[in-house]
Amino acid sequence: MNSVITQSPAKINLFLKVVGKRANGYHEIISLMSRIDLFDVLTLSFEQPSITIRCSNPRVPEGKNNLAYKAASFFFEALPSSNGVDVWIEKVIPVAAGLGGGSSNAASVLMALNQHYGLPFSNMKLMEMGQKIGADVPFFLLRHSAIVSGIGEKLEKFQGMPPLSAVLVCPNIEVSTKWVYESLNLPLTKSGKNFTIQDFREDPFRMLKSLSNDLEAVTVARFPEINNIKQRLLELGAQVASMSGSGPSVFGLFEDLEKASMAFQAMKHQECGDIFLVSLLLP
Repeated sequence: MNSVITQSPAKINLFLKVVGKRANGYHEIISLMSRIDLFDVLTLSFEQPSITIRCSNPRVPEGKNNLAYKAASFFFEALPSSNGVDVWIEKVIPVAAGLGGGSSNAASVLMALNQHYGLPFSNMKLMEMGQKIGADVPFFLLRHSAIVSGIGEKLEKFQGMPPLSAVLVCPNIEVSTKWVYESLNLPLTKSGKNFTIQDFREDPFRMLKSLSNDLEAVTVARFPEINNIKQRLLELGAQVASMSGSGPSVFGLFEDLEKASMAFQAMKHQECGDIFLVSLLLP
């Protein structure tokens, strides 16, 4: 088979705590991350003379700066007998929105290439490649909800994630992850609150209300509309509302799909960006 079509999911950070900063400048975090059923669609055509990346969204780089390109490059360096690949990305996940779209694309390329060439690499080897590409790539290679720590390289599968529905709002603003972390005042944003996985499973909404996203304070200070969206989602019945990653995307979690659907319909009439009705992908 010379081509394959694969889906590449987005993610949300159900909470994100910044717990330290390494000597090299990278911040250490702990976060509960889950994939959601919002997908880019990738078409990979194999046995090409070189690596080419094309995308339906003109804002996405198509050359060596694209994480999918880096993924293919690392793969072919490790398997010299292989050829190139053409990747067409039908972009659905909003760009630069804190949803991990680029990292997910990279993980999907690694997995598709590995499958096509007869599984020459273990998942652990793919993880090693992923760490060189981007902090969220190993998470997407895991294909499971996870507690993510370190700079994204430490992963613990989170078993028993409840089937939660969410309304996802992506404002029409761009937020630089690099700027957010550089602007972070760690002593002011680090809350020090603790949680246990068992507590989360027993009452996820209560636990998430007691936690938060430490990056939110930085992003909201510059873009106050993010907080307005959070408040509107809470007014519409969300049990919890929070920013994902470095933003600007905001999600509201609901007790059931019916309540989430009603909130989704209400939010559609407000001019606040792209709006999606999504569910957490299980496991």
